[in-house]
Amino acid sequence: MSEPSPAMSEDRVIAGSWVKVICRALDAAGFDSGELLRAAGIDPRGLDGPNTFCPLSMSLKVWDIAMRATGDPAFGVKAASQIKFTSFHVLSFGIAASCTLKEAFERAQRFCHVVSNVVEYEFYRRGDEYHFTIEPTAPIPNESLDCLVGAYLRMARSFMGREFSPLRVEMRRLRPPVLGDFESLIRAPITFGAAETKLVFDADSMHRGLEGDPELARHQDELANDLISRSDRENITARVRQTLTQKLVSGEPTQDEVAVLLGMSSRTLQRKLNNRGATYKDILEQTRRELAFTYLREPHQSVTEVGYRLGYSDPSCFTRAFRRWTNHSPIDWRRLQVKVVDLAADGTRRRKLLAC
Repeated sequence: MSEPSPAMSEDRVIAGSWVKVICRALDAAGFDSGELLRAAGIDPRGLDGPNTFCPLSMSLKVWDIAMRATGDPAFGVKAASQIKFTSFHVLSFGIAASCTLKEAFERAQRFCHVVSNVVEYEFYRRGDEYHFTIEPTAPIPNESLDCLVGAYLRMARSFMGREFSPLRVEMRRLRPPVLGDFESLIRAPITFGAAETKLVFDADSMHRGLEGDPELARHQDELANDLISRSDRENITARVRQTLTQKLVSGEPTQDEVAVLLGMSSRTLQRKLNNRGATYKDILEQTRRELAFTYLREPHQSVTEVGYRLGYSDPSCFTRAFRRWTNHSPIDWRRLQVKVVDLAADGTRRRKLLAC
């Protein structure tokens, strides 16, 4: 455990307040979370403090303890009910002060590293829908993703009312043996075994005015920016990713070139990356992959343009890399995304007609 920022010897960290959510869910299920954690060599008192972070490995251990104890496949989505208004401090206050649901989700995406660097989010409009995609940057259990789905549903309902539901929810996890708890808590069409974990909302709800506080929201945004900036300055992998994102449009930069831009020698950069169990090649690959998905969702961008923006000198090199990542060509992947959205939209329209 450490304070005050998530720049630790382990690259992936998570706020202690997230782990406390799992503990409260265990207690609510009739177990003594403190006893279970101490038996596993974890001191629950170390989770206290608004700026306390712990390694991802510890969070994974606590999830394993919870699942072994409860045996409940819906434990993750149920655990979201144990999130308190103050659980995530600056991020919670900024979200609560948002003037629309769209602003709230934008803050959740923009300032997610205040809470953890284990998950990234994409939030974008597609036609009459808004998509909020949950993208882990490291392997995490299904129950952790389930909890995030539940958390953002609760956030939306805190603004829109308890009866509010998304158009649909897509979950990467496989269909659980019992669906009852998932259906009663999510209250929207669910697709299991999806390519991504995402929540899909109607655009009208996203733009509906709320009783927000713009001045308070701006103040919390400034505090969140300060926390993330301090963390990112200390986190060498985040700095390399940021530099690559800025420079790939001009061609693939070498490790030596990135090191100069970061104000250090190539040998020093290599040592810092080795200390975090990372390599320049892996970070370059991951950055290109994440950017490719983002760029290909922009319909005005041709595949050739996307390849050049990712630093590939030849479009065929980008196509080969994308096939390696997804087993699809960029063109086929883009068509598949459009087809999935169209099918889902058709299904939503049919359900509305049947309800009339």
